[in-house]
Amino acid sequence: MSMPDLAAILWRQRELLEKLVYRLECEQLLLAAGRSRFLATATGEVEALLEELQVVEMQRASAADVVARELDLEPGATLEELAGTAQPPWTEVLLEHRQALLTVTGELSALAETNKHLMAAGLKAVEQTLAGLGLRHGTASLGYDAHGRSEMISAPGNAVVDRSL
Repeated sequence: MSMPDLAAILWRQRELLEKLVYRLECEQLLLAAGRSRFLATATGEVEALLEELQVVEMQRASAADVVARELDLEPGATLEELAGTAQPPWTEVLLEHRQALLTVTGELSALAETNKHLMAAGLKAVEQTLAGLGLRHGTASLGYDAHGRSEMISAPGNAVVDRSL
């Protein structure tokens, strides 16, 4: 691996991070609109991108270590350290990648935080709806017996809500 290989991997990483920004924005729009039908699909796409990013991150770390050794630096050197030792035009290329990565990770952090708050608000709304339906501790609800006849049943405890969303 060489400096051009590292630059190519950095471009791929940036592309995937930009795609992740897009996917998180789509997820945010679904959450803000209260449209949960495709939320699982959107979340699955985010998870798939994260897995792909893990692979690219390992490739980037490996390529950066090779370049670091070529520049007489310790493995694990940062992009800034690599850029400081590299010859032009690679100094500028690495610094541009570094700045772009910092920018996109800032965007991702903000999106993730907003999505987290939207999900919490959605969960609260669901819990309030369930409470309004009488699905709270010690209440009764309409249920069905083994023969399909309706009857009032008491709820022995709180309703279970999947909080993993």
